Amino acid sequence: MVTDEVASLIRRRYREGVSVRAVARELGISKNTVQRKTPAAERRSAVDAARQRHKNQLEAPDARKLRLEVVRLYRSGMSSAEVASALGITKPMVWSRLTRQLRRSRSDTASLASRRVASRLPEEEIIRRYAAGESLTALGLRYGVHSSTIRRRIPKDVIRPRGRVSPTQRRGPRDLPTEEIRQRYREGESAYSLAKAFAVSQTTIRLRIPDDQWRGHPPRKPAAPSQPQPKSPRRIPARRTKLSLSPIQILTRYRAGESATSIASTARVSCKTIIRLTPDNERRTSEQALRVNRPVPELTGEEIRLRRARGETVREITEASGLSVKTVRNRQCEDGTTQ
Repeated sequence: MVTDEVASLIRRRYREGVSVRAVARELGISKNTVQRKTPAAERRSAVDAARQRHKNQLEAPDARKLRLEVVRLYRSGMSSAEVASALGITKPMVWSRLTRQLRRSRSDTASLASRRVASRLPEEEIIRRYAAGESLTALGLRYGVHSSTIRRRIPKDVIRPRGRVSPTQRRGPRDLPTEEIRQRYREGESAYSLAKAFAVSQTTIRLRIPDDQWRGHPPRKPAAPSQPQPKSPRRIPARRTKLSLSPIQILTRYRAGESATSIASTARVSCKTIIRLTPDNERRTSEQALRVNRPVPELTGEEIRLRRARGETVREITEASGLSVKTVRNRQCEDGTTQ
């Protein structure tokens, strides 16, 4: 979004005779934006624009020399703002004269800025403050840099260890009397008491005692790889559902015309269980089950045609008989023509 300040700058530069393309390049915006922010009454015609371009070419400085100077200063490590200030141009003019290959990435820009700040750090003062007890974080906040930047400027022998440090680490490596340790261990003293006496760990004591003299557990031998035994398939016991109806009751209700789904709902089993308990020669087909489970009123086509002749609609006949509209229409056509 173009601010009012930029819009006024666009109009001023255009009135000074700068072309639309040059204004757009200076401010880093598109030509359409420049044309949109320029009043229609002030826009130059094609003839006036050609004359202005010829005049600008005579008065313009050497563009190639300016571009080479911008590239030289930018490559030397100066930022785009510093280059623009040194050459007396705007920052978008600097960016327009730098190709994408020459422009620094964000990480390179941040590294360059950190190197500039780091080059101005007083290293002797930092080392003196750190040796006096000031922390890395506090020094970083004081000089406006990261604690790692402070850490790289302090010698290794001055750096304090982090966290809780044991007395042994604070003293540095020690030369332990190996023969004395072995003699005391052979006399019956434990590794724990020796470690406590010499202010070291039990592992340090263990490393100074031969394996044949060590009284602890022998080192574990790696177990031989055993052949994997084939797993037997897991047998899942069949679940027996207790029927709330006996097989005789199920068969009686099925022969009476009740559907397998209704019986299964009453017995709390699946429909397949009811069908499995029914003899094969007594199982109903889909059409038989449809007739038994959904009894259709005896309404012939002749009766439907008579009722239609008396003025009843198909919807009224379906509501009275319980049939569907399609069934009523199909029966109406039986033994006659459609009315």
